[in-house]
Amino acid sequence: MADRIGHVFARPELLAQALTHRSAGAPHNERLEFLGDALVNLFVAEALYRHWPKADEGALTRGRAELVRESALAPIARALELGERLTLGPGEMKTGGHRRDSILADALEAVVAAIYLDADFHTCRSVVMPWFAAAMEALPPPNKVGKDAKTRLQEWLQGRQKPLPVYELVAEGGEDHAKTFRVTCTLSQPPLLSEGEGSSRRSAEQAAAEAALAALAGS
Repeated sequence: MADRIGHVFARPELLAQALTHRSAGAPHNERLEFLGDALVNLFVAEALYRHWPKADEGALTRGRAELVRESALAPIARALELGERLTLGPGEMKTGGHRRDSILADALEAVVAAIYLDADFHTCRSVVMPWFAAAMEALPPPNKVGKDAKTRLQEWLQGRQKPLPVYELVAEGGEDHAKTFRVTCTLSQPPLLSEGEGSSRRSAEQAAAEAALAALAGS
C-alpha cells in the first residue's frame, strides 16, 4: 500500500481510519475527510497559481473546481487501489460501495489528512501533488476551463460565424436502471459528423460535442 501512496506510515492506524467508511462503525474517516478536503483545495490552488501565472481569479477558481470535484478524485483513488482496501459495512459491501465515486473521493481526502497528521505539511504536499500532475496538464487553457464541450463547440463556431451544430438522438437502449443513449452532432460548416454515447441524452450530446472538438483540433 505504501508504494502506491508514496508514504510509509509511522502510525498505520491513521491509514486504517482513513480507509474506514462510517457504515463500518467508529472510528471512521469523516473527520479526516474534512481536513483532507481543505488540504487538497490548498495544494491544488497553490499549484494552479504557479501553473497559470497570468490566469485571473475566476479561471483559477474554475480550474481548482475541475481538479477537486468528486469525479476527478475518484480516478486517483482507483489508481491508488484504495477501493480494494476500504473497510465497509455489510450494506455498502453488498451494493458495491468500494466502486462508488463518492466513497472513493472521500477516502482519498481522508488519506491526504492521514499523511499530513502522520508527517507534516511539506511531506504531505510532496506526496499528494504528483497524483494530480496528469489531470493538471490535461486542463484546457484558463479561458476555456470549466466550460462544457457543447459550450466550447458553440463558441468555436460562433467565433468563426459558422452555423450552430445539430444534435440528434439516434439510438436508445438498455434496462431502465442502465440506459445508454447515442447522439450525433452534425456541423454544416465545416461539414462534420461526430457521435457520442452516454447514460443520459445530455451526457451523450456532450460526448458528441467533445468528439467534434477533437476532430476540429486535428483538422
